[in-house]
Amino acid sequence: MPIDQAAHHCGVSVGMLSKLENGKGVNLEHALRVMDGLGLTMLVVPRAHAALLEQAAAHAAKMDKNAAREWKARIEE
Repeated sequence: MPIDQAAHHCGVSVGMLSKLENGKGVNLEHALRVMDGLGLTMLVVPRAHAALLEQAAAHAAKMDKNAAREWKARIEE
């Protein structure tokens, strides 16, 4: 998707999306708006648990949808 369409879809300017894409500083409101527009979410966790959760997320991403649903149900117990 071209950047102008993506920016419009996310409700931000092309300049703002370009800054985010290039690792420049943007405010949290704009970053969250872009994430929402792209169907993403952010999870804030204690640093002590971050590595384990990243590994679990990577593993889940490799599984098919049915297996991912089963994994999610197990961790929510």
